[in-house]
Amino acid sequence: MIIDKLYERVKERGVVCVGLDTDYGYLPESFANNFENIGEAVFHFNKRIIDATLDIAACFKVQIAYYEAYGLKGMEAYAKTLKYLKEKDAVVIADVKRGDIAKTAEMYAKAHFEGDFESDFITLNPYMGMDTIEPFLPYLKNKEKGIFALVRTSNPGSEDIQYINSREDRRIYNIVGNKINSLGKEYRGLCGYSSIGAVVGCTYSYEAEEIRKQLDSTFFLIPGYGAQGGKAKDVALYLKDGNGGVVNSSRAILLAYRKNENGEKEFDLWAREEAIRMRDEISDACRKAKEVTC
Repeated sequence: MIIDKLYERVKERGVVCVGLDTDYGYLPESFANNFENIGEAVFHFNKRIIDATLDIAACFKVQIAYYEAYGLKGMEAYAKTLKYLKEKDAVVIADVKRGDIAKTAEMYAKAHFEGDFESDFITLNPYMGMDTIEPFLPYLKNKEKGIFALVRTSNPGSEDIQYINSREDRRIYNIVGNKINSLGKEYRGLCGYSSIGAVVGCTYSYEAEEIRKQLDSTFFLIPGYGAQGGKAKDVALYLKDGNGGVVNSSRAILLAYRKNENGEKEFDLWAREEAIRMRDEISDACRKAKEVTC
């Protein structure tokens, strides 16, 4: 199952998920000027980042909005980025956050698990109901695909809905998480985790141990590290023995060169250095957390 491949990548390379949320404005001007259009420039920037981080990244997350914003040329860059990642045998998460039902959801599944926009995992928003997930399940069973469903996100506004208490005196995100965890048991891999994962932000660390225990067989996609305030010690609480999740970083990796503009390295080498720093920092935090519990 695809979740076993991702689990093994974390064991081999660490928990870093490189976020290719590539705004054209992130590109060094001297680099961008070498290309005829925005789409070509973005793709070749991504290609350099991928090549520089492939051996140290567990996976790559490609956020579709950054490509949709540039129209047809942007979506061509999106498709070419996904294709290049597939050629490199990378594990790819398409961050599309779809959340519809019935035939519409079937078409979303076809769009992002087949053809030009095919990826290994996609993100889904289940807050319209669990029937938003059902049309994607045949791909998990028959096509080696996976999903990450939004459970508790890292943005401040998550409290507006996800933190509402139900009649059972449980928060909405707890209920959604339990449903995801239960549904996922049918899609467990040999690693013990399910191909139905959860997006769980690391910005609320005081809830980490409860969530990790509650979602025992659910693999996490963890946003919120770095720019949103999440620390390595926070991330460690959402992992089990340094695995069971991947940690996304986009701007910190893509824009690492801007902190070092007077240096001799190219932007892709600065990205690699930042990814290594992040990997090692989280690994060290996991080791320290394990020592404390022993």
